[in-house]
Amino acid sequence: MNPLLSIENLRVAYPEKLRKYNWAVNNVSLKLQPGEKLGLVGESGCGKSTLGRAAMRLLPKSVQIEGSVTFGGKSVFMMNPPQLRKFRGEAVALVFQDPMTRLDPLMTIGDHCLETIIAHQPHLSKSQAQQKSIETLETVNIPASRWSQYPHEFSGGMRQRVAIALALLLDPKLIVADEPTTSLDVTIASQILRELTKLCQERQTSLLLISHDLAMVGEYCDRIAVMYGGKIVEIGAIKQILQNPQHEYTKSLFAAALHIQTVESTIPQIQLEKSEEITVTKTVKPILQIKDLVKYYTLESNFIEHLLSSGKSKLIKAVDGVNLNLYSGEILGLVGESGCGKSTLSRTILQLIKPTYGLVEFQGTNLTTLSPSALQPYRREMQMIFQDPLACLNPMMTVNQIVADPLFIHSLASTEEAQIQVKEVLEKVGLTPATEYGIRYPSQLSGGQQQRVAIARALITNPKLVICDEPVSMLDATVQTQVLELILKLKKELNLTYLFITHDLWVARFICDRIAVMNSGKIVEEGKTEEIFNHPQHSYTQTLLNAAPQFW
Repeated sequence: MNPLLSIENLRVAYPEKLRKYNWAVNNVSLKLQPGEKLGLVGESGCGKSTLGRAAMRLLPKSVQIEGSVTFGGKSVFMMNPPQLRKFRGEAVALVFQDPMTRLDPLMTIGDHCLETIIAHQPHLSKSQAQQKSIETLETVNIPASRWSQYPHEFSGGMRQRVAIALALLLDPKLIVADEPTTSLDVTIASQILRELTKLCQERQTSLLLISHDLAMVGEYCDRIAVMYGGKIVEIGAIKQILQNPQHEYTKSLFAAALHIQTVESTIPQIQLEKSEEITVTKTVKPILQIKDLVKYYTLESNFIEHLLSSGKSKLIKAVDGVNLNLYSGEILGLVGESGCGKSTLSRTILQLIKPTYGLVEFQGTNLTTLSPSALQPYRREMQMIFQDPLACLNPMMTVNQIVADPLFIHSLASTEEAQIQVKEVLEKVGLTPATEYGIRYPSQLSGGQQQRVAIARALITNPKLVICDEPVSMLDATVQTQVLELILKLKKELNLTYLFITHDLWVARFICDRIAVMNSGKIVEEGKTEEIFNHPQHSYTQTLLNAAPQFW
């Protein structure tokens, strides 16, 4: 059988990397058969995304490319503009890691779908295009009621679901999915990947799944290719590679993934130390108390929807009566699917958004009644680490300036004192030598280094509470383990308390003392980590655990 996609001796170099042997992708050859699912794994910066974009001719003209890419026997590099448009839209679909790369903030979700279909299938009427769009959106769990909304009205995970639906609309022969489930919870990720693999089987659609999630690749792909330093260092059937990896890098990558999931060998000692500490702290008042917290949003409707609903406004109950206690020195995990209210809850705790009603007490003070100026000293003691470090780091500032900024905002140090404190905190988070990393800009750092800068900036004000909102979901297995161990190390050294928000249950099990499970704005189950994993009581918790992929 002739391969659907054939990549031969592909080399890619960016303008600043034209020196000999310094290639982002270096002499890579791959073949993908119709209906085959190939997983491409490797650490951040190894060339995975560059390979996917090169195969679709999405790289700038300034990039140097050698080798060949053929699709269905035709050279991709020789296609003219009309052929290329048809190739990208109808033959191959690309799902990006960041959904806003695909979504226009000025267009509704419905308009995105209609534009895609009408551009490639003009023979369909508008009603037919709308019906097809709604059916596709529903396969990724986006209800028809959200048709008229804009991307900013969706959570990060829901935006990714929309981007995946747009890729599925035209029934492509090949889907190139670049970290497609990074921002998705396990249930939706599992649902979407089942849908993608079902599509592959029914329509002989091929899938190139670019990911750092080894467990996910192992569960849904037929073959796996391991990339390191721009080269494919190992390729073969899933079982063959998982059971008997040959290359040293493959072995180290698997060891890092197993380190997080192998609870028996790594967790009991950590959990024992933490549980003893928590037993003492629970005799005193919690550092953070959330009481009957509610945050509702009203959906704006157009004129026709307003008439059909008899003038009643639609409510989104993002946070719906949450009660939660967090004790000094513990790590409380908040898990749940995308759009369940986790991030809204964290922002309400910080008073970045005001609750509809309810109380947020930090060290005995009700924050919901304070003015912005009165909140300032409390915000200094509550810091946040975000999911995407690059998105929250100013690209025009050096690392030294980024980390020092909170000191000047809160008037905590002079310029000379700030320089000393920044150097100390950069060394604490492992960015050494600090003199070298301090003068770099975010774009000159890897994903793991960017996250370390974000952690350093959160710690510079000596906070009591750190809210971690999916801090490792965008990192590969090796860097993920390093950052998690750094978070644990800093907790012990600085006596920190963490609210750790994640959709990755294995990460939650690795790092958390207790877990609160959130669904549709409510906490449906709460308990010690091992109790939640070994004896889940709520049906939703059981669903989450069953959906989590395991790395063997």
